[in-house]
This record gives sequence, C-alpha cells and structure tokens, in this order.
Amino acid sequence: MIIEWRKSSYTSGGGTAECVELGVVGGGVAVRDSKDPEGPRVAVTRGEFAVFVGRIKAGGLDL
Repeated sequence: MIIEWRKSSYTSGGGTAECVELGVVGGGVAVRDSKDPEGPRVAVTRGEFAVFVGRIKAGGLDL
C-alpha cells in the first residue's frame, strides 16, 4: 500500500524540529516521525485522531 505522507504545518526548515507526518490509510490516519520515514508508524481511526487533536488543542497533552 502506498501512503502519500504530508508534514505537519509546524515543521521548520532547520531539520532539527520534532516533526510528524500524516497519511490517509483506508478510513484512518497513519502517523510517523519525519526524521525516520522507515521507522514505526501508528494507524488510528479518523475518530480517534480527532479526539487526539482535540486534546492537544485543549492543552490536555502539554509536556
């Protein structure tokens, strides 16, 4: 399966930023580290991804 990946809009051009890439997989969303494109990937449903993004926007996952 070929996934068309796109980088986060928060990615900087310096190459040292912590970046993620997203891709559509069937009815879900795949996530990977842009610095390690052959590394691990996580796939979730669109609903699970929406909950995750909502928690980030609400400040619920600040480190």
